[in-house]
Amino acid sequence: MSDPKLLTGNEAIARGAWEAGVSVACAYPGTPSTEILETIARNYPEIKAEWSVNEKTALETAAGAALSGCRTITAMKHVGLNVAADPLFSLSYMGVKGGLVIAVADDPHMYSSQNEQDSRHYGRAAKLPVLEPADSEEARSFTKKALAISEQFDTPVILRSETRISHSAGITNCQPIEEVKTAGTFKKNPQKYVMIPTYARKRHIIVEKMIKKLTAFAEESQLNYSENKNTDIGFITSGLSYNYLKEVMPGYSVLKLGMIWPLPRQKITAFANSVKRVIIIEELDPFLETEIKAMGIRAEGKNITGYCGELTPEKLINNLMQKKIIPRAKYQHKSSYSVKPGTDNTIDTSDLPARPPVLCPSCPHRATFYILSKLKTPVMGDIGCYTLAAFPPLKAIDTTMNMGAGVAMAAGMEKTYKNKKKNIAVIGDSTFLHSGITNLLNVTYNQANTLTVILDNRITAMTGMQENPASGYTLQGSETKTVDFKKLVIALGIKPENVHQESPYNLKEFEKKIKDLMQKNSPAVMIATQACALLKRYKKSAPRRKIDPAKCEDCGQCLRIGCPAICKTDKGMKINSSLCQGCSICEQICTFDAIGPDNG
Repeated sequence: MSDPKLLTGNEAIARGAWEAGVSVACAYPGTPSTEILETIARNYPEIKAEWSVNEKTALETAAGAALSGCRTITAMKHVGLNVAADPLFSLSYMGVKGGLVIAVADDPHMYSSQNEQDSRHYGRAAKLPVLEPADSEEARSFTKKALAISEQFDTPVILRSETRISHSAGITNCQPIEEVKTAGTFKKNPQKYVMIPTYARKRHIIVEKMIKKLTAFAEESQLNYSENKNTDIGFITSGLSYNYLKEVMPGYSVLKLGMIWPLPRQKITAFANSVKRVIIIEELDPFLETEIKAMGIRAEGKNITGYCGELTPEKLINNLMQKKIIPRAKYQHKSSYSVKPGTDNTIDTSDLPARPPVLCPSCPHRATFYILSKLKTPVMGDIGCYTLAAFPPLKAIDTTMNMGAGVAMAAGMEKTYKNKKKNIAVIGDSTFLHSGITNLLNVTYNQANTLTVILDNRITAMTGMQENPASGYTLQGSETKTVDFKKLVIALGIKPENVHQESPYNLKEFEKKIKDLMQKNSPAVMIATQACALLKRYKKSAPRRKIDPAKCEDCGQCLRIGCPAICKTDKGMKINSSLCQGCSICEQICTFDAIGPDNG
């Protein structure tokens, strides 16, 4: 019996995995996909769930479980799929025994990402089926269908979500759990599972046959269906775009594709022949448009919706009107919002003060970057909270590309950049364990004269305080082995005398050690160890700071650290006691001793 619940898309994916009898779940946290694994660990203890050190490892772990006959799921954000691409393409050839779903969450508009990558291309390139839910209920049911398809066709299945699907809540018709496949039995079959050229060539032929079978399946599947109404225009769409289209353009014929690869060519052609004009509505790349035009069908799409940013109901209807597809005089849409001609109907914020994102009060990274900014040397950044140090007033990061890249980029620049000082790389603890270890090994192997600063704050902070091998706890909160960064980097080849570890809260000592390492003529590492200010398990009570107006010279030096607790008022500098966490960084940099503990 159905049990309706209000779930986000990520929660619904987790629910679908549980209902389908998944027994193993692996992931690396990354917004907007993080909550899938968190929900599984919190609500469904029957599933063995774990944070992996990166997405490649997560997929490889899930693959091992699937080959033993268990149903599995792995989750990641779109750029995480890049990391997992190596096993992804080979796993397509190997196939799976138990169902395996790869839940990937794209991030249109880049709310928390470095690009607007469209993961649908991976389905085509790796020859894997791709399902795209439009709401929470479909996120639940499509997860179950993906697992069934995976087992039926002996292939991994990509389940593509987006930020608005992952984080928006909707009514979800929850069902009871199915039988869990827990018996781990692996049947040897080298010709299927050992991807050496002799065997892989044969497997490629099987994959091509499988795609043909999947195409026939797509033609008959209820995942793809049409709504035949006004035939003046026929819209072809999928996922979240379907919801927007139905909201602003009711009454028109629509072909909704729930399985967007491989495409049901016959169904698409029949739909196109039933309408006078075909318009494709999709976010990001013209994935559907390119394929449908290649079928010989006259269609429009990106010339209307554009290539960049996320689609919204306001943007959609305004663009349709601007292109004169829908005459304004005939448009009878009624909703809670109004559409202004020539705009995307966004709120006018021109009169509001700028409010850029900032590091949290007492963030240990603030002290690190305050010191690094004084060195006047290139700093190669990475992915994490600390990327915010690129903004004023710190302005201490010069590049950010992808997880682990900063360490290698600093080494590359050192080979060509004529600078008397070392190039510096900064990388978070979780990011270092994700993909920085191999790059630091490359630094030591090739003796790149760089300084790598590992920002060890004991947690994966940016995505919401997830555990990692440096935190000493598992996804379930159980204590486990904690990585020793000092021993690790020495094992990678850094000379012991070239490794320092210090809390950035100890500003003078930290700066002294940084400058010492800058003088070394070989690779060096600074481990900046200080727990995240929001991490309760390490939180110590410290007196908040206050500014003595009698001593303050209003020089603005304290503003250079960019702490949101410090502000300039009509009456001089002030520390907001409700924000201050007592890290004392501001006190240490004040040259007039105007800042001290607030013992009142």
